[in-house]
Amino acid sequence: MILASLAGDVLVWVVWVVAAIALLASGFAVVLFRNPFHSALALILNLGSLAVLYLLLSAEFVAAAQVLVYAGAVMVMFLFVIAYLGGRADAPWASSQAAVRVAAVVTCVVLLAEVVLVIALDARDGLSSAAEITEGFGSPRELGRLFLGDNLLAFEVSSLVLLIGAVGGVILGATVRRGEVEE
Repeated sequence: MILASLAGDVLVWVVWVVAAIALLASGFAVVLFRNPFHSALALILNLGSLAVLYLLLSAEFVAAAQVLVYAGAVMVMFLFVIAYLGGRADAPWASSQAAVRVAAVVTCVVLLAEVVLVIALDARDGLSSAAEITEGFGSPRELGRLFLGDNLLAFEVSSLVLLIGAVGGVILGATVRRGEVEE
């Protein structure tokens, strides 16, 4: 009995380590791959690895939503836009690539500083005590109440941002194609 429990714990740790390594490696691949299609495929692996970590936290609904919504629907939209634009997706920024890199580094440093600051301010005594988990925590009813009640505005704004991204991709593709025809 104890041996079976120990083997189960080891298996959970092995799955966690593999998922964490896949999460980190695919995250770096998203940023480092030059081909946008390969980068999008690495993002799908990243989202799948995150879903595995959610499963290990017993958040089955969030894991399923992660796979269906993000790795499924959103990534299909990304791949559609990438296929529509082809290799011309980087053309508008090709002349100022150094400025884009500097802006990316500055943004990363600012975000890292923000994360460290928030963790430092929030972790004073908050990490030493266990969190209280209510009976309905993580249930579809509770998530629906949060999404469509308390956070309805943020939920709708995120759907608008996705819509604007899709429309922007189509407009960018049409602009690039029109430029090719005029030349």
